Amino acid sequence: MNRIEILKHIFNILAVVLMSAIAFIFIAYGLLYKNVDFIIIYFNLLISIAGILSTLFMVLGIIFYGLNKTSLYRLTVCLLVFVDICAVVFYALCASNLITKINSVDALREYIGNAGSMAAFIYVLFCFLQVILLPVPGSIAVGVGVAMFGPLKCALFSLIGILLGSIAAFAIGRWIGYKAVCWIVGKESIDKWLKKLKGRDYLILSLMFLLPLFPDDVLCFVAGLSSMTWVFFIVMITVTRVISIFSTAYSFELIPFTTWWGILIWVTLLALVVLAFWLVCKYYERIDKFLKSKFKFIRKKR
Repeated sequence: MNRIEILKHIFNILAVVLMSAIAFIFIAYGLLYKNVDFIIIYFNLLISIAGILSTLFMVLGIIFYGLNKTSLYRLTVCLLVFVDICAVVFYALCASNLITKINSVDALREYIGNAGSMAAFIYVLFCFLQVILLPVPGSIAVGVGVAMFGPLKCALFSLIGILLGSIAAFAIGRWIGYKAVCWIVGKESIDKWLKKLKGRDYLILSLMFLLPLFPDDVLCFVAGLSSMTWVFFIVMITVTRVISIFSTAYSFELIPFTTWWGILIWVTLLALVVLAFWLVCKYYERIDKFLKSKFKFIRKKR
């Protein structure tokens, strides 16, 4: 084993150790502010859980690397990056005392309102970074925005940030994303799935962008790897984002989570969304054939 390989092994192990330490430090310092009753009561328990989980991630990463489990090691690294980002956000919420406002919608809106136009800029930037750095469903960002600004302003601000982030993610997927995705998932695996999506990416990906609760931010990177063109993506993402963001924003305002009937409606909607997506995936060929036949019929009629 030459010196370069030794340094490579040391670097990979230290990376896991460092990221685990960063996660624990930011969470611990955030907890030290003790600005929420829950944290005050369970402070020791929360510190212990943070330490155990950080250590567990570190140990698993080292074990996977030592056993040459490349995919599991890379997955652990990606999870640690996500945990580090969440830890930094948690620390920022505690340090700014914003965490005390989260439980009260009125208090949160008042806090944001005092920040003036800067609050809107920060939220737009958050929505942009949420697509690029935190690949989670955009409905989460919209839900936060509704509590901060109300449905209309939230929808407009979210649309700006999420659209810009989606286009940037598509560009990353189109230009450099293949190597990044291959590093995380593995070249054989990603090539297999891209082959399965070939010819289906337009319809399936469009529906996944339209339907809520799916990881549509991750799909922006996937769309960049697919055969989808720039023009189609921009038009499709604009239409689907407008529909999904505005409907989600007003749904959060009209259907509360604090009542039994509100929870029942949300569970029902989630079940319908999952069912609709399953039907589209299962009967894609029939749907595609039906749409094409109707399109040809209309053209002939004209």
